[in-house]
Amino acid sequence: MTASLLEQLWSYGVLSPLDYHFARSLEALGGANEETLFCAALASRAVQMGHVCLDLGRLPDLRFVDRSSAEAGAPFVCPAAERLLAGLRASPLCGDGQAPAPTPLVLDPHGRLYLQRYAQHERRLADALLARAQPVAGVDLERLGRRLRRRFAAPQAGAREPQAGVREPDALELAATVAALQQLAVICGGPGTGKTTTVVKILALLEEQALEDTGAPLGITLLAPTGKAAQRLASSVASGLDALELAEPVRAAIPGHASTIHRALGGGRGASGRFWHDADNPLPADLVVVDEVSMVDLVLLQQLVSALRPEARLILLGDKDQLTSVEAGAILGDIYDADAAARWSSAFAERVRAATGQTLRTAPNASALSDCLVSLEQSHRYAADSGIGRLARAINQGASEAALELLESSRTSQDCRRFEPDARSSAGQPLLEQLASSGYRPFLESTDPALKLTRLEGYRVLCAHRQGTDGVERLNAEIERWLARAGLILPEGRFYENRPVLITRNDYGLGLFNGDVGVVVREGDRLRVCFQGSDGLRFLAPSRLPPHETVFAMTIHKSQGSEFDAVSVVLPETPSPLLSRELLYTAVTRARRRVDVLGSRDVIRAAVSRAIQRASGLHDALWSR
Repeated sequence: MTASLLEQLWSYGVLSPLDYHFARSLEALGGANEETLFCAALASRAVQMGHVCLDLGRLPDLRFVDRSSAEAGAPFVCPAAERLLAGLRASPLCGDGQAPAPTPLVLDPHGRLYLQRYAQHERRLADALLARAQPVAGVDLERLGRRLRRRFAAPQAGAREPQAGVREPDALELAATVAALQQLAVICGGPGTGKTTTVVKILALLEEQALEDTGAPLGITLLAPTGKAAQRLASSVASGLDALELAEPVRAAIPGHASTIHRALGGGRGASGRFWHDADNPLPADLVVVDEVSMVDLVLLQQLVSALRPEARLILLGDKDQLTSVEAGAILGDIYDADAAARWSSAFAERVRAATGQTLRTAPNASALSDCLVSLEQSHRYAADSGIGRLARAINQGASEAALELLESSRTSQDCRRFEPDARSSAGQPLLEQLASSGYRPFLESTDPALKLTRLEGYRVLCAHRQGTDGVERLNAEIERWLARAGLILPEGRFYENRPVLITRNDYGLGLFNGDVGVVVREGDRLRVCFQGSDGLRFLAPSRLPPHETVFAMTIHKSQGSEFDAVSVVLPETPSPLLSRELLYTAVTRARRRVDVLGSRDVIRAAVSRAIQRASGLHDALWSR
């Protein structure tokens, strides 16, 4: 007897037990043919791999699912898409998402198969974003123009006044203008392009406007996906405020703290896992700013947007070229449309011209969402001749040979360099040992705890993998051994002086969050773990720490939202499914001054050539209406 499609797929080794048993549970409901069970299992697998849905058009190529188990036996032959679509349409377990009675599976007209929950989240998010992509009523354009000119650089000498003439758009001022005129603003930009600096000016501008118009300040909420990112956002806002001349009521109205999205929404409520704040109990905020949106998954962003009051403003900040979220979705890439960006509606362009004198390129049928998008392209972190900046652009463009040339060019050797994985120093030691020893020496030789924490952020080893020969777990142990050999640490026991630790789970009681980094210091005859808190240094007993790990090396995923003076990027010896253009770009742009890549030419070439393509219908839902 021939095994069913599901059993064949299970034997082939691309499913997890969860995927297999999910399909079997659908079979118990009745009305499931073998095509439906096969697709249901792969739809479950797709979600585990970060896709929102199963794109049946990509099924002949099964490389988008995890083939981590053994691939023994004959190659699996995937059924034709026509057969699978016919089976799904014939099954009562699959619908179009429009029927009053929900079905476990939802098939859209483009051949995308969803688990029902994800189809609902995607539709609700698209509806909520489009409903918010509207102009703010009642804005005094003349007063807005004056505020913008005060906050941003004045026109160059010889330029005419805005009402008398026109001038070319300035990206930072335009971002602020969009945030002032629209309920939704999506501001994209790479490292050093001024996203956070601009948003601080936006907050000041909007608070000034609110206090002048109503006498009451706006309620502002600052959010980020992780505790570390929230901490960095709060710090950046505080630094930005220090650089601005502000009236005291305006300064006092801008919050000095940021929260994770989960914490702001109120945590889980009962077995359902619902948040305390939702559409029936919205967040008490007039303006919500979300940083590092590329790290936010579909479900979480939908829950956040649904928890906003209809009149609340929303500003989304992020780098669309960075790694996507660990969970399902590629949110920023779906929301931002390169073809629609910088093509404005005539009504919006006229409001901008009246306020600032900037002339925008218009399109006859521009979407309302187009008026909400701004891309910041000019990096102020990297000079025009910076090797890191040019390397990041080459990676984004998929130009592998150009990236390799930059890594190997003598002109950029002080900026970015490539070494073979087994490269050794002139003394015969592994090159990574030399890089790590010199990179961590300033931190390890410091005696002041605050200086230690500052210098710890000067260097980091970044890995593509967590496990394996080139993974974080092995390299942390190896770096400890190298540093001990150099006499820089004495790793006796689990906790030892100068051990850097990375928190891996939020602990709201202690105020420690996933991504926070501390260092073990000696306090008299006791060891304490020192963290930088919002009110200064905090010292905790090691026994009180939530789950954590040593962080001489960390994954590139974990490094998102962080910056270091220099990084050493360790790539696997052979191409890996985890390696991608986005992963390498994220690693390279963590460095301010120097990046060393330890990887073969073939592995780098493969990484730059492979872009993450997560299956989703959100882009179509936003841009095809």
